[in-house]
Amino acid sequence: MSLHRGGTPHHGDEHDLRRLALNPFLGEANPVSGMTEAPPRHRMPAGPLPPATAYQLVHDELMLDGNARLNLATFVTTWMEPQAGVLMAECRDKNMIDKDEYPRTAELERRCVAMLADLWHAPDPQSAVGCSTTGSSEACMLAGMALKRRWTRRNADRYPSREARPNLVMGANVQVCWEKFCNFWEVEARLVPMEGSRFHMDAASAVELCDENTIGVVAVLGSTFDGSYEPVAEICAALDDLQERTGLDVPVHVDGASGAMIAPFLDEDLVWDFRLPRVASINTSGHKYGLVYPGVGWALWRSAEELPEELVFRVNYLGGDMPTFALNFSRPGAQVVAQYYTFLRLGREGYRAVQQASRDVARGLAERIEALGDFQLLTRGDQLPVFAFTTASDVTAFDVFDVSRRLRERGWLVPAYTFPADREDLSVLRIVCRNGFSADLAALLLEDLGRVLPELRGQGGPLGSDAAAVTAFHH
Repeated sequence: MSLHRGGTPHHGDEHDLRRLALNPFLGEANPVSGMTEAPPRHRMPAGPLPPATAYQLVHDELMLDGNARLNLATFVTTWMEPQAGVLMAECRDKNMIDKDEYPRTAELERRCVAMLADLWHAPDPQSAVGCSTTGSSEACMLAGMALKRRWTRRNADRYPSREARPNLVMGANVQVCWEKFCNFWEVEARLVPMEGSRFHMDAASAVELCDENTIGVVAVLGSTFDGSYEPVAEICAALDDLQERTGLDVPVHVDGASGAMIAPFLDEDLVWDFRLPRVASINTSGHKYGLVYPGVGWALWRSAEELPEELVFRVNYLGGDMPTFALNFSRPGAQVVAQYYTFLRLGREGYRAVQQASRDVARGLAERIEALGDFQLLTRGDQLPVFAFTTASDVTAFDVFDVSRRLRERGWLVPAYTFPADREDLSVLRIVCRNGFSADLAALLLEDLGRVLPELRGQGGPLGSDAAAVTAFHH
């Protein structure tokens, strides 16, 4: 059964509807010849279409999608230089997994891993263990599998058994991929709830949930809910103390889906990476603040010891001996090439300038929204270039869902959503500032917000929200 449900045609004269759906000019050369009926939508057409016609039909339907540059819900890159697009087009037919046929693409992947290992202070960047993935979700799955396999090795004398159920400790603010991991790989998810004005996991709460069955702690460098960093160094220090007191040795994985490509450039004094001996692995999304079109992610381990050898598979039926430890097999090499291009193109100083510009836009926009008087900031864009805000305590005429709905009418996608358990009473808006969302665009957003506020202030009360229609936040 398909997970996607399309609409079904209405009853009536379907033939006339299909005939009228087609512009005669989409025919070959003569608009009165060629196609007389549009192709069916829910089954394959009986015969082929001219390529120009097929293109135009698909192109026209996609015009109804939103403008990606105005999508302030997504962390995913929506703008790259034309040269990057050309490179990706040149590599779109290359299968990343076939390292024997495409050895240079494989070499660029290896270089990217080494560059990230150096950026994240791995003990020996040149021999670092890592791979590209389709995104952070896959990278998190790989890191979680490695944590569980290492735990099962250490507990081979009592696992599997009823008393030894592995668990993973993390904040309730983690991205849904971690809940998927725990479900798919039969690991108990131990979630640190939000409490008061604490919207992510702290060190004391993390340690409190650890026991002899904990495979690891996931620390998030850049929460999707509000853009804040979790205190990785404090969590590691608390786990060091736990080991000294109890002997429990609990590794840490840093989910740096966004922050791992922000902190190295803008927060150089923040210690969160492989400089902390307890950090076993790190992931990031190349297609977020790595500045590459979707989808590419990266998973790195401190050393080969942290990645159990039995998780690495070797195949030779594509030619040569090819180790692989990704979940996917065949996938395009274009995004990896684009990542290498961006590393080469920007360098450290270029990344610092681009990320600083995004943070400056976020902080400036947050301050101007706060100055309107209708909103209260939860975060200010001074960690990830992301900030969350809610309506001020004295605002009763409208809520965040009304604001999101009205901004969507003007083309802006600003997500409104509720926080997780124990803070479900809190509904917020969140704005993600990415490369390409300039100060000029931020000023236009503020102007549109100013235009809709008088009408919102004049409402008799919030219009209410359909839970099924609430704008989801995007990782």
